[in-house]
Amino acid sequence: MFWWVVGILVVALAAVYVVARLRKGAPSGGRRPVPRPPSKRPPTKPVEKGPTTGPQPGEIWWADVPYEDGTGHKVRPCLVVRNGRSVIEVLKITSQDQSDRQDHVRITTKTWDPNADHDSYLDLTDPIPVQVAAFEDRAGTLDAPTWQKVRKLHSL
Repeated sequence: MFWWVVGILVVALAAVYVVARLRKGAPSGGRRPVPRPPSKRPPTKPVEKGPTTGPQPGEIWWADVPYEDGTGHKVRPCLVVRNGRSVIEVLKITSQDQSDRQDHVRITTKTWDPNADHDSYLDLTDPIPVQVAAFEDRAGTLDAPTWQKVRKLHSL
């Protein structure tokens, strides 16, 4: 009688294991995906989806932006300038003081990052191409006067 109970338990555990593997999806080729480092961005409110989804020109988004020299990338706020099917062009936003530079403009940060304790700077130099999949969360919208300046400067 005891072996009969053990047999039922073994079969039940095997069934649970198989179901869990099917739900999870079998790993492909035994390789694990490389985990992303934890984001340093502040938590954001959920974005309501409208008729147009995804990053739109004039919006500020948190995205995994590549370094200009191609050595890496980091999650940072950026301004969407142009959007395409697979690549979106952005201008970088930095929290570092760039007030002495002519190619940066100060932007109010509190409107899209409530935890910010100082304003940020928008880099007006050439836009950077970023893959659509790299965009994480919408942070807000750039103020209208600054957006008009960006549009004029980049012929949008």
